[in-house]
Amino acid sequence: MKRVRIDAIPHRVLGRTGGERSPLSLLWTGAGLELIVRASELWVEMRADWSLYEPWYSFELNGVILSRRMAQKGTERVCVFRGMDPAVPKRVRILKDTQAQPADPESLLQIVSVESDGTFLAVPEPALKLEFIGDSITSGEGDIGAREETDWVSPFFSIEKNYAYRTALALGADFRILSQSGWGVCCGWNNDPRCALPSYYKEVCGVLTGERNRALGANAANDFSAWQPDAVLINLGTNDCGAFGQPPFTVPETGETFGNRTLPDGSFHPEDLARLGKAAVSFLRTLRQCSPNAQLIWVYGMLGHELEETLRSAVEAFRRETGDRNAAYLSLTDDLPHRGCRFHPGPLAHETAAREIAAYLRGLWPDRVRGA
Repeated sequence: MKRVRIDAIPHRVLGRTGGERSPLSLLWTGAGLELIVRASELWVEMRADWSLYEPWYSFELNGVILSRRMAQKGTERVCVFRGMDPAVPKRVRILKDTQAQPADPESLLQIVSVESDGTFLAVPEPALKLEFIGDSITSGEGDIGAREETDWVSPFFSIEKNYAYRTALALGADFRILSQSGWGVCCGWNNDPRCALPSYYKEVCGVLTGERNRALGANAANDFSAWQPDAVLINLGTNDCGAFGQPPFTVPETGETFGNRTLPDGSFHPEDLARLGKAAVSFLRTLRQCSPNAQLIWVYGMLGHELEETLRSAVEAFRRETGDRNAAYLSLTDDLPHRGCRFHPGPLAHETAAREIAAYLRGLWPDRVRGA
């Protein structure tokens, strides 16, 4: 058995990360490490910390999640596999299950080193690169656990059932996820305007707080030239919709009050819908600036279609304004019978969304991606 640093072996980093790569800090949902190794066993050294929400992570072996673990504080040596045929190459991915935690500046998950009795091989380039931007749905909240669970805790986040992961797996694609539970285009579920994901998109993981995260490069400008997606899929709007049913929010630091309003008949106030549409167009402009050649696809509907017309119109407005033909809207099925815990889409609903998105992407690149 030989212990090696990550930067000493062939590998692929999954997800945005800042600063040094050994140890490798896993910031967003689905962040991780991909290896191909010809060995009988493989171990990984993980380092973790937290004050509120413990991180969880999974081991994928040859395209299938093999195990899922709650991180332990400090450094621990964990077995990925052992007793296998040393002559057969094995594709391994170590993936973070839980999302970035702005409320917990002590939250940390790192891959320090790996240990094996074999040889690490080159990792081939994927067929596609996909970026997913979203809220709790894209964070995988509620896609694992009993339907009656209502606690907001780390175990109820899963990468294995996540529609973004399932889409990438079906297409043989690399993927990145940028998502925050409760966040939206203009505001969070409670009308908090600070919880607008587009405001942080240009940073590596700008939603994180605390000195340690800053030192790890979370708040640094992201290097978009280092990883250009073929498609950016935006699944935002569900929390903006929910905010119409919440009281206005006052930002403590500034005294600013923000609120999505309803009319006496219960319909959404047209001025607030217009504001949302303008914010969606502005975000599409930002995405195009950062990824000049990517398909920009706004996907929506896994938890209702109330804002569908507003979001579809925003995409159409962006196309008219810019002449950009590589922007589209894709309506997803609200798979109501297949709810998971915390009233979120369950695993079957995520499978439905993954099939719909994968089919759409196959239509764009029939010669580059796997078949159905």
